[in-house]
Amino acid sequence: MAGVEQITVEAGEAGMRLDRWFKAHYPGLGFGHLQKLLRSGQVRVNGGRAKADTRVEPGHVIRIPPLDVDRKASDQMTGYSIRNQDDGDVLARMLLHEDPKVYVFNKPAGLAVQGGSGVTRNVDDMLEALRNKKGEKPRLVHRLDRDTSGVLVVARTRLAAMKLSESFRARETKKTYWALVKGVPPKREDKISTWLVKEQTPDGDRMRVAKHGEKGADHAVSFYRVVEQAAQSLSWLEMEPYTGRTHQLRVHAAHIGCPIIGDPKYFEADTNWDFPGGMQNRLHLHARRIVIPHPDGGKIDVTAPMPPHMRQSWNLLGLDEQSAED
Repeated sequence: MAGVEQITVEAGEAGMRLDRWFKAHYPGLGFGHLQKLLRSGQVRVNGGRAKADTRVEPGHVIRIPPLDVDRKASDQMTGYSIRNQDDGDVLARMLLHEDPKVYVFNKPAGLAVQGGSGVTRNVDDMLEALRNKKGEKPRLVHRLDRDTSGVLVVARTRLAAMKLSESFRARETKKTYWALVKGVPPKREDKISTWLVKEQTPDGDRMRVAKHGEKGADHAVSFYRVVEQAAQSLSWLEMEPYTGRTHQLRVHAAHIGCPIIGDPKYFEADTNWDFPGGMQNRLHLHARRIVIPHPDGGKIDVTAPMPPHMRQSWNLLGLDEQSAED
C-alpha cells in the first residue's frame, strides 16, 4: 500500500469521468469505496473536492490517498516523470497533435529541447525514436527554454520543416504564453519594445536590454495583457512575442518591473518580498497555444495544459483558467 500520490491526467484522458479514470488506473478499487473517498474529500482534483462524474482534463492533478489495491502495472509512470522510460514512450505522453506532416508536443518544464552543457536528455535526441520507414528523423522548427513548458512544433518531413520554419521567420505564427509575475504591470495591456544583447556571465548566457545601435543588439517586441491578479502581489499575464529573441518574454517581464516567478536568471526581488508559501520555486512560464499555417494548407491550432507546478499555483491563488477566454 503506497502513501498519498499526486497523479497528472494525460492528454489521452481528456473528458474522462473521474470514476472511469479510477477504473482504468485502479481496476481493483470498488465503486462504493471510491464514493466514500470522494465524500470524505480524500480524493481531490486540483486541490478541490470532486464527484464520480467530474470530467478530468489533461494537466489536472488527482490526489490519491493510500489505497489497499494496486495500481495497474502498465501505469506506474504517469505525468511528466521521464526517468527510466524509453524515448518513444515519453514522446507519446507529450503528444498533443499528430498528422502525416506535423507533431505538436507539450514539452515538460526541465526537459531541454537540444543538447548542451550539463544536458543529459533532450527532445532532439529523443526524436530518433520516431524515425519513419525511410529513415527520416522528425525535425525541430523552433525552440523553448529548458524551464519553459508547453507547445513545441516538430516537422515530420524535410519539406514540412522548410515550410514551418518559413512561417516562423515570416511571423505568420501566433504564440501565446501564460506567465505568473511579481507585482502588477503599470498598464493592463501594452506593447514592450526594446533592443536586446547577449552577454556571457559565470552563470551562462544572459540577455540584457541594450541601446539602439549597440553592437550585437537585436530588436525585440512583445505584447501582454493582465488576465487576473492576486491583490498587488502577483499577476497572471498572457504574453505574445512578435519577435523570437532568446529569453525575450523573461527579459521583457523583468523590464516592466514584473519578473516571472521562479526565473533563476531575471528575477530580482527586493529584500521585503517573500516568495509565496506553497508555490514551487520553478519558472512560471508556459507556451499555452500556437496557431501556425499547416504545410499542406489550413491552420494548426493547438493548446497545451499547464504543467503541475503552475496549476498548483493557480489553485493556491484561486485563478480561473477560463478568465483567459473572456
